[in-house]
Amino acid sequence: MKTTLATIKSFIRKNEGNLFLKLGSSFDGMADCVMPVKDNLSPVQKTENNLRNTLGLSGAWFVGSSRDYFSNWEDSFYIGYEVSNCCGRFVIAKQKVNV
Repeated sequence: MKTTLATIKSFIRKNEGNLFLKLGSSFDGMADCVMPVKDNLSPVQKTENNLRNTLGLSGAWFVGSSRDYFSNWEDSFYIGYEVSNCCGRFVIAKQKVNV
C-alpha cells in the first residue's frame, strides 16, 4: 500500500496525544539551504500556526502539491513515517505497543 498525505493525516488523527517528532534536517535561512539537524524523538507540541503546512504539529512542515515524499519508518521502540521535501526531513512516530 502506498503511503500518501491522507495516510499521514489519518495516522496523526488516530494517535493524537501519543505522537513523537524527530527532525533530520530543516531549512536554515542563514545558510539558505536545508541543513542536517541532530534531534531525538520528542513528544509533539501542537501549533495553530500554518495548519495547512504543519497539520497542527510544531516542527513539521508539509509542502503539499505532491512534493512531499513519505516512507515507513521504524526502530526498536517506535513506528511511524518519515517525511521529506524541499524544506527538510522529519519523522512522525508513536511508541510500539509491545515495548
